[in-house]
Amino acid sequence: MNMPERVAHMTPEQVRRRRRLSLELLWACTAFLLPWSIYLMITLPRTYNAQHYDLAWFGFDVLELLALGATAYFGLRRRQAIIGAALASATLLICDAWFDIALDLGTPGIWTALAAAVFLELPLAGFLIHRVRLLMRLTVLRFYPATDEHGRPMNLMRLPMLVDPELLGDHATRPEEDPGNLT
Repeated sequence: MNMPERVAHMTPEQVRRRRRLSLELLWACTAFLLPWSIYLMITLPRTYNAQHYDLAWFGFDVLELLALGATAYFGLRRRQAIIGAALASATLLICDAWFDIALDLGTPGIWTALAAAVFLELPLAGFLIHRVRLLMRLTVLRFYPATDEHGRPMNLMRLPMLVDPELLGDHATRPEEDPGNLT
């Protein structure tokens, strides 16, 4: 697996600048989302007659189907891409449960929505998240020792990225040259 050419020829300063701009964009979006969410909560109508409601839910279910299918496919092929597909699947399942419950509040359909959430969508999402955490941990163990310098188990939330973007460029180790490479 070769590193994309445009990344392989970037200077460390270009990589740092791109990383900084990406993080600034994410922080700006995060900062914008809080007041936007409050604004929507205050101004959106309590009820709304939607056009193409069926098409919206069908499209959402197709996305769930594609994400779950990709997760199964990458699992069958034993590919690291299963991590992203499983996280996407879990996220869609949680969103599906949320919207089913929120939209059925105060209707007889709430019991079906709650049952689907409690017995299907949320347990499957939890299973996928648990498996992603396990796969990430196993991947990390290929590159890091199982414990830190104090003998405590390594914490996934504190580990640096496996590929340090600031090392990319002419001095970076190519994946095919790395003896610990998983591909």
